[in-house]
Amino acid sequence: MSYLEQAEAGIRSLPFDETIKDRALRYLADWLTLEEFAAYRPQLHWLIETKQWTGLLDRFCQILPFGTGGRRGQVGIGPNRMNLWTLGASVQGHCVYLRERFPSVSPLRVVLAYDVRRFEDRGRNYNPDLPNPVLHLSSRQFAEHAACVYAANGIHAYILPSDSQRFLATPELSFTIRFLSAHGGLNISASHNPPDDNGGKFYDERGGQPVPPDDQIMADLVDQVRVVKTMSWPDAMRSGRILFLDDQPHKAYIDLCRKQSLVAPPRFDEIRIVFTPLHGVGSMTAMEALIEQGFRVNPVDEQMTPDGQFPNVTKAPNPEVPESMDRALRVAKEVEADLILATDPDADRLGGMVPSCEAAGEWRFLTGNEIAALLTYFKLSQLAKQGQMPSSPIVVKTEVTTSLVTRIARHFKAQIVDDLLVGFKYIADVLWSLEQTGRYGDVSGTPDDFIIGVEESHGILVTPKIRDKDAAGAAVLLAELALDQKRQGSSVHRCLLDLYRQFGYVRNSVVPVVMAGLEGKRDMMRMLDGLRSAPPKVIGGLEVTAFDDLQDESGRLGPFKGETDRASRNVLSFRLGETGRITLRPSGTEPKAKAYVELASPPCPTGTSDEDWRRACDGIDKKAKQVTEDFLQLAFGMVGRTP
Repeated sequence: MSYLEQAEAGIRSLPFDETIKDRALRYLADWLTLEEFAAYRPQLHWLIETKQWTGLLDRFCQILPFGTGGRRGQVGIGPNRMNLWTLGASVQGHCVYLRERFPSVSPLRVVLAYDVRRFEDRGRNYNPDLPNPVLHLSSRQFAEHAACVYAANGIHAYILPSDSQRFLATPELSFTIRFLSAHGGLNISASHNPPDDNGGKFYDERGGQPVPPDDQIMADLVDQVRVVKTMSWPDAMRSGRILFLDDQPHKAYIDLCRKQSLVAPPRFDEIRIVFTPLHGVGSMTAMEALIEQGFRVNPVDEQMTPDGQFPNVTKAPNPEVPESMDRALRVAKEVEADLILATDPDADRLGGMVPSCEAAGEWRFLTGNEIAALLTYFKLSQLAKQGQMPSSPIVVKTEVTTSLVTRIARHFKAQIVDDLLVGFKYIADVLWSLEQTGRYGDVSGTPDDFIIGVEESHGILVTPKIRDKDAAGAAVLLAELALDQKRQGSSVHRCLLDLYRQFGYVRNSVVPVVMAGLEGKRDMMRMLDGLRSAPPKVIGGLEVTAFDDLQDESGRLGPFKGETDRASRNVLSFRLGETGRITLRPSGTEPKAKAYVELASPPCPTGTSDEDWRRACDGIDKKAKQVTEDFLQLAFGMVGRTP
C-alpha cells in the first residue's frame, strides 16, 4: 500500500465526521505528492508508518484559520499548523489586499517585527532523527520568509538587520508603521502562548489590526490564495525591496513613552523597581524607558535573555499569571523594592506586584482590572491637579473590563466608551473614528482628548500615537504612581483600597471554560446555543435583569459586517441588577471560553469602620464565588457535563 492508501485506511477508521476526513485526505494527498512539500515528507512518512491517525487528521483537517488579525497556532507540518507555507499564503493574501486598498500607490511599504521564538518540538511530535524543515524555525526566519513574499510581489519590507541584537515589540511595531507612514505591517509572534506556538498578525496603515469589514475582506483574499509568489533571500536583497530599520524609530518610540510622564523624575534610590521581561523583549522597551526616565531598575537576571523556550519562567510567560513573577518576588524581597513590573514576550502586556499595606513582608499581585483602574485614576487626577486636562477627555475600555474604570472616569467628568468588544483593535478603532470624524457614538473629541485605553487582560494604552496596547508607556505610569504614593507616605496597595472605598468595591474574575477535543468544540457550541435559547432567570440567587446576545442583528451592534464580525460577536451577557454581570465569550478556534464575572458594591458610606467595610467586601467576594459556581453548573448542564 502507498503512504496515502495507508493514511486513508487509518483516518477512515476514526470516529469523526466524514466530511472532515475527506478534507484531511485531500490536503494530505497534496503534501505527499506536490514538489513544494517534498521537504516535509520524511516526517509525514514516519507519522503514517507509526499510525498516528488522530494527529494526522488534526494536522490536515483544515487550513489553519485566518482569524481577525492573522494565523496563530502550533508550529508543525500540515495546513493546520504554523509553517512557512501557511504564513506564506497569509502574506500573499495580504499583498493582494494592500494592492486593492492602495491601488495607485507605489511602492507599497510594510514593517516586519518578530519575537524571540524558535521551534524546538517541546511536545516531541516529530522524529528527531529525520529531516524536519520546521525544527529550529525561528520568528526571524518566519519574518525573512514573509519579506521574500512581499518582495516578490513588489512590496518593500522594513525589517531589522540580520545581525541586530534587538527585537521589535508589538507596540513598537504599531508606532513604527505610523512613524514611517507605511501601509501595513506583520508581527511574527505568539505572545505568551506555549513555546511550540507561533503566529503572524497583520496591521493596517493606522498601526492597528483591521476591524470589520476590513478584516473580512483580507480573510477572504487569504482564503483565495492558490499560488504564493516568493524569491530567495539573496534575490530579495538584490531587488532593493528589503529595507533595514535603523535606530531612529526606536529612539522616537522610547522618547514618546517618556513623554507620558506625569510627575517629577525620581532622585537616586528614591524608589526601587524590580523588572522582568520573562525572557521576552520588554527589556528593550519598558525597561529602557524606565531607566531613561531615571528609575533605578533591578533586573531579574535569570529571565533577561531573550529566549523563546522561556526556561526560567514558572507556569507561563504571562504577567496575567502570578506564578510567572516568583523569581522577581525573590529579588524584590532581597533589595526591599517598592514595585515589581513584568512584561509578556512581545511587551504589549504589563503585570505587577506591590508590597501589601495590610501584612508586613507580604506582596500583592495586581490584576489587569486593578492596573486599569489605578492608571485611569492616576492619569486623570494628575492632569486635573496640573490643569492639563484636555477640553473633552475620553477614556476607552472593553465591555468586560472592570466598571470601576467607568466610575472613575465619570467622577472626573470624562467621556467614557465602555461597551467595546474584546480586543484592543476596537480601542484603536475608536481613536481612528475620532481622528476621521471627531466622534465615536455619543463621544466627541479628537485623539488629543484621549486619556487612556484599557482592557482586563493587562492591556493599557496611554498615547494615541500608538494603536495597540503598550507595556512601556504603562510601565512608566505605574512606576510614577508608586513613586507619587511613596512621596505621600502611602503605597500603591493603599491607593487601590482607597479607590474601592471612594468608588465602590468591584470584584472581577475571569473563569476559563474548557472542553477538550473535537467533542469539546461541538459541546461548546451546544452550550452557547442552549444559553441563547433559554437564558437563566436567576444566577447565584440574583435575578437576571437583562440578557444580551451580541449576535442578535436587531440589537445595538446591528447587522453583521462579515464572518469575522459574527465570530467576534459570539458573546452572551447576563446583567444581574445594577451591580453585577456575567459575560461569556468562546474562542473562535478552540473548545474553550472565558466567563467574565463582576459584582460590585456602592461606595463606602461615610463613617463606616475599616472592619465593617472589610466585612462588606468579603460579602461581595463570597457572592461572586456563588454566582460563578452556579453559572458554570448551569452552562455545563446544558450539554450534560459538570464543571
